[in-house]
Amino acid sequence: MKAIHSISIKLAAVALLALSLPAYATEMDSRIESSAKESYVFKTYLQGDDIKIQSRDSAVTMTGTVSEESHKSLAQDTVAGLPGVKSVDNKLEVKGESPVKNSNAWLTTKVKTTLLFHRSVSAGSTKVDVKDGIVTLRGKASSQAQKDLTTEYAKDVEGVKDVNNEMTVTKSSENTRTAGEKIDDASITAQVKMTLLYHRSTSALNTKVETKDGVVTLSGKAGNEAEMNLATKLAKDVNGVKDVNNRMAIQ
Repeated sequence: MKAIHSISIKLAAVALLALSLPAYATEMDSRIESSAKESYVFKTYLQGDDIKIQSRDSAVTMTGTVSEESHKSLAQDTVAGLPGVKSVDNKLEVKGESPVKNSNAWLTTKVKTTLLFHRSVSAGSTKVDVKDGIVTLRGKASSQAQKDLTTEYAKDVEGVKDVNNEMTVTKSSENTRTAGEKIDDASITAQVKMTLLYHRSTSALNTKVETKDGVVTLSGKAGNEAEMNLATKLAKDVNGVKDVNNRMAIQ
């Protein structure tokens, strides 16, 4: 009799667990979908895109359209970094025709995107023009150091032959981002990944990026110490990054 009673209790427990699992899965899926829409990247860089996020058993599918190719990768990296996400099926499509690689339009987009993620330069105050691989920067910089760094970052974009910086140094130039702005870990990871990919000096590195409470950990391989140090420097200047632990191995 006791054996039967024990079996009944076990069966009841299994049944209860089976009933609770779908509820937990649904709750997790809802949290993932909500977290994606509320992420810094989606609210700041992808707000003009039509992106639909659907999570089923923590497997995410993204559908809709984006304005440029880089937004597909940015959305992918952000969602992949959210807690609980197991996989991402990226079905996003780019509206219109994508610019030809190394064309003036392609380089303009790459330079603008590269500047966008760095807090020490002011992408909003910088106008970018490209002709035959030569980048001309105009607008306002808050200091000579910011102007020089904008030149350095633009020169390090793949395909750029040279940079003419005609920016005006004026103390009235302000960065629209505030120091106390809270940026989620998934958005930080996505920005760091894109930054290392878009900078010519670090684009070939096999770098894994993880973020916890704003602290970025880099792992993977670097060709030499200079490459490793540059990856740290670029990652530290990304919006929201508090510190960088570089655990990359030198080949």
